[in-house]
Amino acid sequence: MKHPVDAHVGKRIRHRRWMVGMTQQQLADKVGIKFQQIQKYETGMNRVSASRLWDIAQSLGVTIAFFFEGLSGEGASAAAPGGDMLADKEALELVRSYYAIPEAQRRRLFDLARVLSDVA
Repeated sequence: MKHPVDAHVGKRIRHRRWMVGMTQQQLADKVGIKFQQIQKYETGMNRVSASRLWDIAQSLGVTIAFFFEGLSGEGASAAAPGGDMLADKEALELVRSYYAIPEAQRRRLFDLARVLSDVA
């Protein structure tokens, strides 16, 4: 039976991997394991050890705390704003495309989006 924390960490691994445009095979190669193990981590079927989580965080360019953001419960921080957006594939595609835009253009697009959202 999956533990909710393992499932949450696995989802965060999958979302971050997808955001940076990395396949399960590419992440597995960077971490030094088989891609099937990444699949098991992402579904929460296997628990990620501390040292493996460290390697995954390094490979994906995030801190270990990233994988625990949005957990609720005793001693856990409140859900991160917009945490539900990670479950929306369209939102993930939008964010991924946004970060693929050169920085100067991205800033202008951000300003435009802010103006449009203030009008609505």
